[in-house]
Amino acid sequence: MRTRTLAAFALAFSATLATSAFAVDTVISKDAPDLSGQRAKIKAKDYKGALVDLLPLLDKVQHADLYNLLGFTHRKTGDMKTAATYYAKALDFDPNHKGALEYQGEMYVELGQIDKAKVNLAKLATLCPTGCEEREDLEKALADASAKPPKTN
Repeated sequence: MRTRTLAAFALAFSATLATSAFAVDTVISKDAPDLSGQRAKIKAKDYKGALVDLLPLLDKVQHADLYNLLGFTHRKTGDMKTAATYYAKALDFDPNHKGALEYQGEMYVELGQIDKAKVNLAKLATLCPTGCEEREDLEKALADASAKPPKTN
């Protein structure tokens, strides 16, 4: 009986880890608001639904994680100007926010501002010299951008 209980616990624990191990952003601070519902919508690519849930939080919460997710969802809905504002706000609150540095860097890549993306990558290299998911993702975005042929008009 005890073995069955331990096996059930291990299975439930591993399922919890598997469902929470996505990089919509990396929560660093202990005072972060609970954004798990919004992260789930983002993971499901329901960016507009996530925005509907995230925007009202601005009246109650001022936190780098919230601003980073707002930047991400705006970027994914095509609103780069608003995304840029929220990424800047996230980095004002926490200049070392790895998620915001990655996503802002990816936005720069999408906008063709490669030099700015490289500045973010350099900051991530300083923050995680032995590597981290945010650094690797931005490196990949830059590598993918350099592999694409230049746009012609």
